[in-house]
Amino acid sequence: MQNNLLPRILVVEDELPMRTVLRDCLERRGYRVLLAADGASALDKALQEKPDLIVLDVMMPKLDGFAVCAELRRMGNPAPVLFLTAKGSVQDRVTGLDAGADDYLVKPFSREELLARVRALWRRAQRQTRALTTVAFGAVKIDFAGQCAWRVGEPLELTPKEFAMLRLLLESPGEVVSRDRFLDVVWGYTAFPTTRTVDKHIVGLRQKLEDNPEEPRWITTVHGVGYRFEMPPEVTER
Repeated sequence: MQNNLLPRILVVEDELPMRTVLRDCLERRGYRVLLAADGASALDKALQEKPDLIVLDVMMPKLDGFAVCAELRRMGNPAPVLFLTAKGSVQDRVTGLDAGADDYLVKPFSREELLARVRALWRRAQRQTRALTTVAFGAVKIDFAGQCAWRVGEPLELTPKEFAMLRLLLESPGEVVSRDRFLDVVWGYTAFPTTRTVDKHIVGLRQKLEDNPEEPRWITTVHGVGYRFEMPPEVTER
């Protein structure tokens, strides 16, 4: 892969030694790195420079990472965010994901794990860029770009997680998507929440999309593994 195809990464870290380590680690792998030392400058740089991916510390002066991420999402910035922090409790993880983060890596960490998570986030972002935009199946129409959905011409209220799960199913019609893959792609990592969360969201999707949710036509269960979208949809890309 040529360097000009690799993402520009904004590294936000208030401690200079750690900031230097992160920069050197990423640049040695060919990534182009932007730096910020506090939350306020990180927000400005993210909005002005539009990096492809952000590695974001949580505990920082002026604005913490949670606030920076939440503000970026409020303003429509889609760059994947990887939180890098010593705050590793379940509640901290929940707060970070609710703020709009895509993944969460707890200090101390290995450089190889950091690089692996960066690669995974970048692959996911590229898949979404190439992904479906407008899909129709049965009486249902989905506009992924606009995050809108209709059934029999009536608007459907799908949550962001439901849109993401449905996209994952529709991108591989007829193939089984495991519960762990849903967690990895939609929630960003597999340690939290549990696979029961996937099942509950699938129930919600069926209630909104299926004529008979108890006997689903579109989203079927593969027992012990996961779920499958049964029929190739009619797909139109804008």
